[in-house]
Amino acid sequence: MVLDAFRARLGSIIGGFDAAQSHRRMRGFRATRAHVNTLIAASGETITARARWLVRNNGYAANAVDAFANHVVGDGIKPSSKIVDGAKKEELQKLWLAWTDEADAEGLTDFFGLQRRAAREVFLAGEVFLRIRTRRPEDGLTVPMQLQMLPSEMLPQDMTRALPGAGSIRQGIEFDGIGRRVAYHFLRRHPGDMTDPGMAGETVRVLASEVIHILDPVEAGQLRGVSRFAAAVVKLFTLDLYDDAELERKKTAAMFAMFITSPAPETALDPAEDDLEVEPGQVVRLDPGEDVTTPSTPDSGSTYEPFQYRTLLQIGAALGVPYGYLTGDTAKGNFSNTRIALVDFRRRISAFQHSVMVYQLCRAVWTRWMDMAVLAGAIDLPGYATDRRHYLACDWLPTKWDWIDPAKDAAAEILQIEAGLKSRTQAIAERGYDAEQVDREIAAERKREAALGLDFRRPGSPAQAAGGGATPGNAEGQRQDQQEDGNQEKDGEDREPRPAEDA
Repeated sequence: MVLDAFRARLGSIIGGFDAAQSHRRMRGFRATRAHVNTLIAASGETITARARWLVRNNGYAANAVDAFANHVVGDGIKPSSKIVDGAKKEELQKLWLAWTDEADAEGLTDFFGLQRRAAREVFLAGEVFLRIRTRRPEDGLTVPMQLQMLPSEMLPQDMTRALPGAGSIRQGIEFDGIGRRVAYHFLRRHPGDMTDPGMAGETVRVLASEVIHILDPVEAGQLRGVSRFAAAVVKLFTLDLYDDAELERKKTAAMFAMFITSPAPETALDPAEDDLEVEPGQVVRLDPGEDVTTPSTPDSGSTYEPFQYRTLLQIGAALGVPYGYLTGDTAKGNFSNTRIALVDFRRRISAFQHSVMVYQLCRAVWTRWMDMAVLAGAIDLPGYATDRRHYLACDWLPTKWDWIDPAKDAAAEILQIEAGLKSRTQAIAERGYDAEQVDREIAAERKREAALGLDFRRPGSPAQAAGGGATPGNAEGQRQDQQEDGNQEKDGEDREPRPAEDA
């Protein structure tokens, strides 16, 4: 404390940075120097609980979580193996696709559904855990392995202590002497689930090799995740209270009632014990001598919507979600600024996909799944033990985002392919598909069409005239040729033949 006071005094004398001064404008600004791990240990559970409450009760919060998860995962982030042998690659991809339906240990969704739930949890609670559960051969799974999702609350924040030797447990995570994660100490039951008859507070030690910890760290040395709602909880909750107050004020202002006071009877009535409740259009008779006055309820006028709009803009900025996705309001945006907001949002999403979802979740699951598939004999990969890195090579393909005008985007993509600025393989991968698989499907369709005497190509196209498949490279030229033919026909119709005597 003495050192901090000395530094503040020295800073006020030297000057330089207003952000570090303690003058009138900054006198109440008391920033903590505590590490993020200390702050999360003290406040993380409260922030997560409030974020979950908002998602359950506030439409804007629920919409933000869904928008984030839908953009991160969509239909699923899918693998494309880099195995050179086409037949072996196709066999591996089919085996993976069959296993994805069995991936969830709870049996509620597939692997891509687990991806979406993981993205929701990371946005909502800052982190999520997937425990790899090895199964027995008699369980009948395609590959004897499943994934069990564990929420953030299952790893106690307050479990911190030193261990014999050089190890330690910090916020439920066990580390060795050089800082490597050794194990996780999970609770056997959720601390807030009263329907689980298990023993409250009992923990189990799970090796780190059996756990996938997914989080988006924002500071160096961060151990646990923090909710994306941390910067938006206050404004979301207070805006909710403000909306409730406005609704009640409007409801009260809409109450039109008649109050009738009768002359005093010979025998006075006993006062009513219950408070008087007024309903719209109600005629209420009061006791003799009683009168009721109601305060005027001023209208919010033109201030309500601008205030809400600015507050929701701040909430959207705190959550990293555009205003339109947060509120579902498309009236305040035009094509240009909506597209600018989407480009920025999708760039953020793309960074999260590759640095968090692919790197932490997809790669870890793929590596463990490949090992289990080979060990269980589900697939034969010659030389896997000695050339494991080659077999594990894989591209992860997120779902392609749709634009407002797909025809223009498709035309621009065709021009890029024709100009050699990108390959068909890259264009197909950006759509979330494997180029080799698509080519095999196209070849199979062409063969089937020829056998059945079918032809779905555009009449008069060069591909049809040549008897070959339609190619992206001739689509634009075909449209131009048709347009030029139409212009020539129109010009011919407009010209009238000259009389013979004028020739």
